[in-house]
Amino acid sequence: MAKQIEGVAERILAAAKREFLEKGYVDASLRTIAAAADTSTNSIYVRFGDKEGLFSAIVEPVLSEMTERFIKIQEQFHQMDRAAQAARMPEYSDGGTAALLDYMYAHLDAFRLLLDASYGTRFHNFVDELVRIEVEYTYKYMETVGYPANFGDTLTEKLLHIVTTSRFESIFEVIRHGMSREEAAEYIQLLSRYHRTGFLAIFGTGTP
Repeated sequence: MAKQIEGVAERILAAAKREFLEKGYVDASLRTIAAAADTSTNSIYVRFGDKEGLFSAIVEPVLSEMTERFIKIQEQFHQMDRAAQAARMPEYSDGGTAALLDYMYAHLDAFRLLLDASYGTRFHNFVDELVRIEVEYTYKYMETVGYPANFGDTLTEKLLHIVTTSRFESIFEVIRHGMSREEAAEYIQLLSRYHRTGFLAIFGTGTP
């Protein structure tokens, strides 16, 4: 196998990021990317397989790390006893969201690609996996704390999935609207109060 020239892969990734951000995955051109990287389309195929492989090389490491961090926060919370979970839920929820925001703004281009340029790739519905994880752990929380919900009720399951999806989509709007990190923090603070109040109103009792 011929030795790959140092620096070419990095130039390809940089050119690909610009092309995908400008045109989206579907309309992006490997020829344009290759020309901008001063290489050939064949060198892209050798290194990344195909166009989706190239897109994946940019976004998948970021998405995988975010998901791992998200699960770790959930696991830490659910290792607490019932009283601690009930008392510290708002703190952990807000802290986890703040950590997610920090990570998003540290990898802003990757999230712009995931949110606005991933149509046509397997990443287009990446939010679904985050929703699945959140719903799973929300049920654990509700069972531990003793929320008076009918856990076998199909309507409850669908509603929880819908409101969780809405929460994640609302969080990611900070990227779509080009908010600064400071603006996003204010927005998320209000959004968290909104969703927590609604969650308690529908699924439980008490004051948010």
